[in-house]
Amino acid sequence: MTLPNPSTPPAARLLHHQVDGPSAGPPLFLGPSLGTALSVWDAQIAGLARDHRVVRWDLPGHGGTPAALFPAGGGIAELGRQVLRLADALGVERFAYAGISLGGAVGSWLAVHHPDRVTSLALVCSSARFGEPRAWHERAALVRAGGIAPVADTAAGRWFTAGFAGSSAARTLLAGLREEVDPHAYAALCEALATHDLRGRLAGITAPTLVVAGRDDPATPVAHARELADAVRGSTLVELPGASHLANVERPGAVTAALLSHFAAGAGAGDDASRHAAGLAVRRTVLGNAHVDRALARTTPFTAVFQDFITRYAWGEVWTRPGLDHRTRRCLTLTALVALGHHEELAMHLRAALVSGDLTPEDVQEVLLQAAVYCGVPAANGAFAAADRILAEITHAAQEK
Repeated sequence: MTLPNPSTPPAARLLHHQVDGPSAGPPLFLGPSLGTALSVWDAQIAGLARDHRVVRWDLPGHGGTPAALFPAGGGIAELGRQVLRLADALGVERFAYAGISLGGAVGSWLAVHHPDRVTSLALVCSSARFGEPRAWHERAALVRAGGIAPVADTAAGRWFTAGFAGSSAARTLLAGLREEVDPHAYAALCEALATHDLRGRLAGITAPTLVVAGRDDPATPVAHARELADAVRGSTLVELPGASHLANVERPGAVTAALLSHFAAGAGAGDDASRHAAGLAVRRTVLGNAHVDRALARTTPFTAVFQDFITRYAWGEVWTRPGLDHRTRRCLTLTALVALGHHEELAMHLRAALVSGDLTPEDVQEVLLQAAVYCGVPAANGAFAAADRILAEITHAAQEK
């Protein structure tokens, strides 16, 4: 890690942060949503920090960042400048950036006002304008008068789908909102969101941009994501079914895969070593670490060239392309494997898709019915049998735990 120079602001004036991953990896900053700490990104760290130097930071009055770090009347611009101060202190000149909701707004501001610093941008459940200012001012007044409890009581409905709200991950984040957030800082950040409006500046974003939306998100509906994607030239939009506002928590595998693909596409162009690293990261996300480790362990001097080829070409070039999300690519892959009768590969991809949560049993059923029409009943018959067997194995394994 590069040491800060003597003019660097003291640590007390920097956002609280955590650094993961190789010190020589390309820097990637992760911004949190209002009411959460840097732990909101926990599910993505194993994948992202494999090759990136990941820097997560806390909002003022959240986690480990002092509330006093956010001045009265401060806006999104002040948060953006604090991220730049943190980057300078860490010796980072240019970095990729991903942010959730408010954290995404900070990333948008950075990409608009400091395009020389942002190499690639991902906006998760974010917006160019977070609704009418009046609602944010009312929430700020509510918190100043009654503390965090009133908003914490209703946060589950804003952050998660009903089926996920009782999960351990959801309960942990909701407890963090109650216990680790300063109400006055929360209120000040609500007022910052009230004034945020980048709609007229989005066309100025030149960094490659990924926009991720949860289709069941009441806080930043899909329409907000589509507005971002339509305005930022060349951007990619991924819409996740079964996900609400904290989509990276509710659909961790899908969001991690989308981020890996996006940042790999920006970092790996034209370089075999970079393509191999990007491909290996995506291969692990799609098929799982255990499967990839087994495949690599079986590599011999004779098969090594093939392992390198599929990692660079299939995973590092095709699966990392931004045009299709991984869920769609999984469906296409299953259909092709059914058509060609590659049952061993079909079983592997079926298991990986179901275990990751990218596809549900109902999704697989629909894919195989579609395959029955266009690939033939005998091919689909074998595919249904394989899927039924894998579902039984997954159910049994879950019951054994």
